[in-house]
Amino acid sequence: MLAAIDFGISNTDAVSLRNGIPRYWTREARGAPDASMVRDVLSAGDVSLATLPRIAVTGGRHKILPTLLGECVVVPVPEVTAIGRGGQALGFPDESNPTTPMLVVSAGSGTAVISARGTEYAHITGTGVGGGTLLGLGRLLLGTTEVTLIDAMAMRGDPNGVDLALRDVVSGPIGSLPPDATAVNFGRLARQETLARPDDLAAALMTLVGQVIAITAINAARAERVERVVLIGHMADMPSFRRVIAQVGEYYGMHVLVPEHAGYGTALGALLHAGAHTA
Repeated sequence: MLAAIDFGISNTDAVSLRNGIPRYWTREARGAPDASMVRDVLSAGDVSLATLPRIAVTGGRHKILPTLLGECVVVPVPEVTAIGRGGQALGFPDESNPTTPMLVVSAGSGTAVISARGTEYAHITGTGVGGGTLLGLGRLLLGTTEVTLIDAMAMRGDPNGVDLALRDVVSGPIGSLPPDATAVNFGRLARQETLARPDDLAAALMTLVGQVIAITAINAARAERVERVVLIGHMADMPSFRRVIAQVGEYYGMHVLVPEHAGYGTALGALLHAGAHTA
């Protein structure tokens, strides 16, 4: 059996691999990683640390862990490498040794854009806009940090109840963008005295966060001259976020692939990298 843990800012994600079959689980992030936390996270997935010859760790403050936990060897994996390798594996699972260049976008509390070219991984760009932004502004605007509630509200709402669309500010088309595309995020609020509907606020908030991430990714892909873009991270758990990503990709003619189990991409990448580079 193999296992890996990704110590994120908001979530601690884990993956185990038994007989070639992966299992994924997550827990809320709590404090700095130590031996007790590792055991607790593994236990949540019915994995005993004592049964593991080694464990891969990445994310956050993973480097503060000792090199040994009991008899288990701790294998630290750089987060950039884990993100890149995980995006390759989830995005194109049939390619055991992927060589086609791609960008892997990790949309977690913040957003990182990683170039993956074979076994070479590099941080290209990123943005502080991500899940942390959604939660912070969710508390401020909606009075909640409950992700499932924000997502449900966003699915019901109309972002153009809060945003200004192109049809509101220009008299003709701009490129290939449709009339209802966003012209000014939250711009309608400055023009009206009545309060926006909470569902519309949620939709506008999700639109803002998703657009920033998608446009950052698409611009980076064009700058790097790659055609494959894979998005991982727990932001992808939300249907309303995936809808925005797909919409922006359609606007600009670039498909952003959101694979199954996207939230566990970094943990999976750490596991695969450690497995390939340790005896």
